[in-house]
Amino acid sequence: MTMLQQPPIVTENKAMTTTDARSFPPEFLFGAATAAYQIEGAAHEDGRTDSIWDAFSRVPGAVLGAENGDVACDHYHRYRDDVAMMKDLGLQTYRFSTSWSRVQPDGGPVNPKGIDFYSRLVDELLGAGIKPWLTLYHWDLPQALEEKGGWANRDTAALFRDYALNVHDALGDRVGVWTTLNEPWCSSFLSYTGGVHAPGRQSPRDGVAAAHHLLLGHGLTIEALRDRDPKLELGITLNLTVAKPADPTRAGDVDAARRIDGQFNRVFLDPIFRGSYPEDVLQDVAQFGLTDFIQAGDLAQISQPIDTLGVNYYHGELVSDRPAEHPLLAQAPTSRPTRSAFPAADGVFNHPQGLPLTAMEWEVQPDGLRELLVHVNTEYAAPAGTSLYVTENGAAFDDVVAADGSVPDPRRTEFLKAHLGAVLDAIDEGVGVKGYFYWSLMDNYEWAWGYDKRFGIVRVDYETQKRTVKDSGLAYAEIIRDRALS
Repeated sequence: MTMLQQPPIVTENKAMTTTDARSFPPEFLFGAATAAYQIEGAAHEDGRTDSIWDAFSRVPGAVLGAENGDVACDHYHRYRDDVAMMKDLGLQTYRFSTSWSRVQPDGGPVNPKGIDFYSRLVDELLGAGIKPWLTLYHWDLPQALEEKGGWANRDTAALFRDYALNVHDALGDRVGVWTTLNEPWCSSFLSYTGGVHAPGRQSPRDGVAAAHHLLLGHGLTIEALRDRDPKLELGITLNLTVAKPADPTRAGDVDAARRIDGQFNRVFLDPIFRGSYPEDVLQDVAQFGLTDFIQAGDLAQISQPIDTLGVNYYHGELVSDRPAEHPLLAQAPTSRPTRSAFPAADGVFNHPQGLPLTAMEWEVQPDGLRELLVHVNTEYAAPAGTSLYVTENGAAFDDVVAADGSVPDPRRTEFLKAHLGAVLDAIDEGVGVKGYFYWSLMDNYEWAWGYDKRFGIVRVDYETQKRTVKDSGLAYAEIIRDRALS
């Protein structure tokens, strides 16, 4: 059965059970998100040097088709047209990342041509009436810094703060929302323990070190930017999940869900909001020496108050200590060997829930987003006075261009509406969700998958760089225009 032949996405949210339009709050922001390495191209232009992803993409078997981001969507040269397209869609805000390797090649002095690109992009966005939402780190560490230890080296945390201040020097007069890190779980455990992402290490110890140093870099940067300008909206974006036991009556399954929740969600949420690592996580990873990397004052630094928490949600997890009979694909089927990204979850297995699948074999579980937002708000955000945003949510499907050049993608449209309905359900339950960013604005370089998977509401023909708004993009534009889901 192909993805397009699957049954329609069925959800329990109110948006799918009534014909009445449901309105979004007046201040709710609609946006879309991208990342520098995935769309910019111009990988060795105007002074930019290698990031860890440039280097990793050259490792045999690391990326499907040995593809790279050298050209990607050529956004570096086409940003004006891309911003005009965003305006046509009605986007109110655009989440993008600055490339450390473009701003400070090799981690060295500021590159004027590199920072000028982002200055021009911000001006273009403001001219189109679109709020810039800047992410400082979306996984493209300068390769020269990786060769000095990367995020497993404590020095990288302070260097990240210095880089952030350099970006603020250039853009702080026009950008009001600053996100330190995107998905530190990916840039630590998936990258330094699992070996699935750059730099491709497979060391549980390096993974826990990277996680702590990423959090430390976050805390140092929040403090430094707050000192610069108390009016800034400062925060972080975490990819989070809903982990549940396949059999709630089996102790092994319950412990499997605890481990995944601990090493995916709480290992980041607790230090940021509570100033401590969860005790069970510390016990789980004790053999890998997380406490060796924690110095006096670190957790106070990490738990600096934040204004915004970005939640990235794609699917939930049903887990067990027993293997699934028919497991779903976990990562890109590359030829380079990898290992579990979880440092201390050997013997934990994902189980299918019988839900519709995306082209990534990710299950479509909209109500998981509602459940996640309610939980994170209750346990972390609301007590801290932190605003919640859905900063990534999207799906890859195998789009087919119609004879008339249009791109009908009904399953992505269903996905979008179902998850926006879940956001409204969370709001109805008292969660003050302030905005939603679809991932992604356009098809792009999907990391170890290369260009094999398409997440965009805009199709990119990589041979010609032609952009075509998909039917899902047209549907999103209508929702934004009406500020309602019907």
